[in-house]
Order: sequence, then C-alpha cells, then structure tokens
Amino acid sequence: MSDPFILAGKTYRSRLLVGTGRYKDFAQTKAVVEASGAEIVTVALRRMDLSKKGEGSLQDALNPQKYTYLPNSAGCHTAAEAVRTLRLARELGRWDLVKLEVIQQNNKLLPDIQQTLEAAKLLVKDGFKVMVYTTDDAIAAKKLEDIGCVAIMPLASPIGSGLGIQNPDAIAKIVQQSRVPVLVDAGIGTASDACIAMELGCSAVLLNSALADAKEPMLMAQAMKHAVIAGRTAFLAGRMPMCEAASASSPNLGKITA
Repeated sequence: MSDPFILAGKTYRSRLLVGTGRYKDFAQTKAVVEASGAEIVTVALRRMDLSKKGEGSLQDALNPQKYTYLPNSAGCHTAAEAVRTLRLARELGRWDLVKLEVIQQNNKLLPDIQQTLEAAKLLVKDGFKVMVYTTDDAIAAKKLEDIGCVAIMPLASPIGSGLGIQNPDAIAKIVQQSRVPVLVDAGIGTASDACIAMELGCSAVLLNSALADAKEPMLMAQAMKHAVIAGRTAFLAGRMPMCEAASASSPNLGKITA
C-alpha cells in the first residue's frame, strides 16, 4: 500500500479493473476476476440483470461486499439513454460510482463526445461519481474533467480490437494535464499493452475482451495483473535516458590491456 490507487476518495491495492461480460458462465467469471486480483468490476446494465440476487447471479459469484461494482452504460447511443441507465443502477444497488459510455451509432464502438459531454453534465449534477470513456483527444478529456468527472478513460484502440495503444503520445498528454486518475480503457490485447499504459503514467487499466477472449483466460488474468504492477513500478522508477549512441555498461578504467 506504499503506492495506493485512490479513486473517488476510496483506496485500492489493485490498479487493474476488469469487466464481467463474455465469459461462459459466472463460475468462470469469478475464477478469472480472482486470478486478476482486481477489486473493481464493471457491469453492463443493458446486458446483465443486477436486480437478480442469490444462487446463479453475478452478485452471488462476486460479492458486492468484496468488490466495488462499476455499472456502465455500454450500448447506449444518446445522453438520455445513458443517464436513464445509470440512474437505474443507483435505484438497484445504490451505486453512484459509474462508468459513462455513449457510443456513436455505427459499428466502430467509438465514443460520441457531444453526447458524452451532455450526459456527464447531467450525471455530475445528479450527484454521480462519473468515470468516463472517451477518445484519446486531450481537449475532450479536459472538458470532461472540468465538468467534474472523477476519472478520464481514453481508449487505447477500438473496443474489442486488441490492437493495443495506437497513439501513446496522446495518452501521455492526457495524463500530464489531468488532475484526476487516467485509465486506459478498450483495445488492450495482451500484457505488454497494459504494461505500456502504466509506463505512460496511467493510474490504472480497464479491460475485458483481453481476458474473456484469450485462449486461457485465467492465465491471461495473471499476466495482466503482473503487467500492471511491472508497468507502474517502471513508471515510478523512471526509465534511463534514450540516446542513439552506444554506451558501454562496463567501466573503461582498470581494464586489462595486452
């Protein structure tokens, strides 16, 4: 806990957040989440019934007393849809920490920034703690932070693509200007992608498909856990300067001569 992750006033040990969709059953969901070490799990309200409790439910597999549930508005295409969906989350479980996601009405699953801004204003005014999925545009990120979002979540690449971080300079710029946590969300495909995100200075990483669609989801969950730790540690350590000229690591003084 010497380097805690603080989100909306709460402290976490893990900097890896994971989704709960796409698994074959709740037993696999539980096993993968446990292997990842994640303490925050996202739930798409339009795809999962959070009102269901008891045996055979998500809340049975992942105890809300142990995990922080992060309801999201995945699948929403307008500000009105997103706000209505997330208000339902508060009614169902008194969850006020939410992930806002408003997608363009096409098949690329990219954020609709105008609708996202409108929804963010309404949700923040309504008392929600809003983590917001957005593009890697620094101007949009600044506007969302100024509205009052508690975390900015730029995409690495399109949702489910597994292409990794396509524009690291843009992510780094958002990190540098932000006073709230920045989490890479969407497009992470393997452990090295998560590590790079953390080396750029991101506070955490959120992923789902990278685990659920891996050949061995539990092994990938373990890999992501360690990648996030390694990337964060490397960021804190500070990498060596980069230079084009070679520089021997061994000293020249005292070398054996013929």
